[in-house]
Amino acid sequence: MLGTKEKLDIEKIVETFRQGEKSVSQLSIGLEYERVPVVGPWFRNALYGEDDGVCDFLQKLAKSDGWDYITDEVTKNIIGLKQMHDTITLEPGCQVELSLCPEKKISDLKYKVDVINSAMSPILKNNGIYLLNYGVQPSATYPYIKLLPKKRYHLMQKYMWGILADVMMRETAGIQCGIDFTSEEDMSKKFNLAQKMSPFMTAMFANSPIRGGVDTGYKSFRALSWLNTDNDRCGFFNKFEKEFTYKKYVERVLQTPMIFVNRGSNVIDLDGTINFKMYMDGDYDCTMEDFELQANLCFPDVRLRRFIEIRNHDCIDENLMWAIPAIYQGIMYNSEALNYLEEFFEKFSYAEISELRYNVVKFGLNAEIKNIKVGDIAREILTTAENSLKIISPADIKYLEGIKELTFKNLCPADLILKNWYGLWKQDVTKLVKSFIK
Repeated sequence: MLGTKEKLDIEKIVETFRQGEKSVSQLSIGLEYERVPVVGPWFRNALYGEDDGVCDFLQKLAKSDGWDYITDEVTKNIIGLKQMHDTITLEPGCQVELSLCPEKKISDLKYKVDVINSAMSPILKNNGIYLLNYGVQPSATYPYIKLLPKKRYHLMQKYMWGILADVMMRETAGIQCGIDFTSEEDMSKKFNLAQKMSPFMTAMFANSPIRGGVDTGYKSFRALSWLNTDNDRCGFFNKFEKEFTYKKYVERVLQTPMIFVNRGSNVIDLDGTINFKMYMDGDYDCTMEDFELQANLCFPDVRLRRFIEIRNHDCIDENLMWAIPAIYQGIMYNSEALNYLEEFFEKFSYAEISELRYNVVKFGLNAEIKNIKVGDIAREILTTAENSLKIISPADIKYLEGIKELTFKNLCPADLILKNWYGLWKQDVTKLVKSFIK
């Protein structure tokens, strides 16, 4: 027994999602931004505990720029930093993630990233660490990447199944965008549309063809790794149900096997032996914190929190990354654009879009759905977002310029990398890495 019996009310869980509803004037954009850390001269993965390693970098940044430590409750290791509502945390392979408090303007998010990067830059340079705007570790593979000394990551690594689960955990870096909703109906429309857009956005921002020093044959090896990781908790979370509700999302989370649960400073390994519904119905002291942990251990392409988190983009160059929130802002915060694309995607079934996810990782914008090129649909998405921004936020149109130039040539970032890989770089991974170092 984990405690005394105390029933957690599903309606109370549902209410936590309802509390996320915002008025139109409160709508904002959030961003999570992961990067792969490497050290020269051969650009292996930066290690946590080595001299001038990732932990040392966090300690120096905290001291120089006034950040507070985030520590693992079990191991007491430093696993991140916090400053007001912004955090710098470490993913399982020491990928460095910035998680920013939402802002109403993309320019404010960008300003915050620029300020944080400026504070980090001299320390990273002194420690010989480079953070790459790239979707997968380019020069090392997971057997050579030591898992971060954080208890939950070791339990996740032991449990999470799938032939590329270790790749996903230790090698990959992505960009996630958070958007708000005004009601349950608004959430349903945005959640479903974000899922339908998912493979097209993956193709547009594909940026991880070279992994471990070789051409993988895929435009986004990061996205491929997610397709081959624990389908109980990854992928699409519904089948584009028109009347998708908070309760339906909660019920899906309840059916997901549990990996572990926290009890104070102890982490209790459950290893998938029960799902959360069994845990709620059993003789356990089940808390709201337990549910929040369980929900955070589900990793669908689109995830519901007190906002909608869209998770399916490779980490890309800073000149392109701001197009991601700009696209979602233009589409999700303009009812005409939202309704237009909702109707536009009606022609594609759940099965067709699900299958497309497996094709875009390899073929990018040249993949097809119902004999239509993905690139053509990506251009429709971009045009819709641009036309909307002209009305709701003209200052943000500039963030679309870089990705628009590529997409209208039917290219994604991976295509440029592959051209250089077989050309100027002569299949030398150090030249690839140096192209990302500024």
